[in-house]
Amino acid sequence: MGTVTLGVSIAVPEPYGSKLQELRAGFGDAAAHGIPTHVTLVPPTEVDADRLPAIGAHLVAVAAASRAFRMRLAGTGTFRPLSPVVFVKIAEGAAGCTRLQSEVRDPQGPLDRELAFPYHPHVTVAHGISEEAMDLAFTTLSDYAAEWVCAGFALYEQGSDGVWRKLREYPFGSGPNGVPAQAGSPADQAAEAAGTAGGAGATVAPS
Repeated sequence: MGTVTLGVSIAVPEPYGSKLQELRAGFGDAAAHGIPTHVTLVPPTEVDADRLPAIGAHLVAVAAASRAFRMRLAGTGTFRPLSPVVFVKIAEGAAGCTRLQSEVRDPQGPLDRELAFPYHPHVTVAHGISEEAMDLAFTTLSDYAAEWVCAGFALYEQGSDGVWRKLREYPFGSGPNGVPAQAGSPADQAAEAAGTAGGAGATVAPS
């Protein structure tokens, strides 16, 4: 069956998600429209495709045991010079994200993996672009603020075109149900429209 590249993340809801995605593209980050705005729980991870059922069951269990928590974004930060990233900081909800990612990456579970750097929840708004453009992102969003209640997370797969598409949402077992709505990439929207026209479900399975 081959391998697939997966990621697990918390979606940044509308209207914040698409606005930050557009800003990221405006700073010159070519990957912006292929990456829905998010807080990473598990970074891109290549797994055997036949492990998907076990991964799904594991994520269901983690979500069922989790409770909703408040998320608040405020201001910017950067990982430079270690990594060429500018991000919006998580002012509230970091503890909930840290707990979740630890449970999703449980060493006894199907998504166990080591991280290149210590886990630091954040919302990337610029990655791998010029220093001048990253400086612009840092200053433009220095007074950025947003908040919502995190009530779930989602599993994504990266297609051969580099676009990340949602495979399934995992609402928490307590609190408001569902992952907040977020506008997808143009490629995602086109694929969903085609699927709807053909009678298929809205979830897009990438190649």
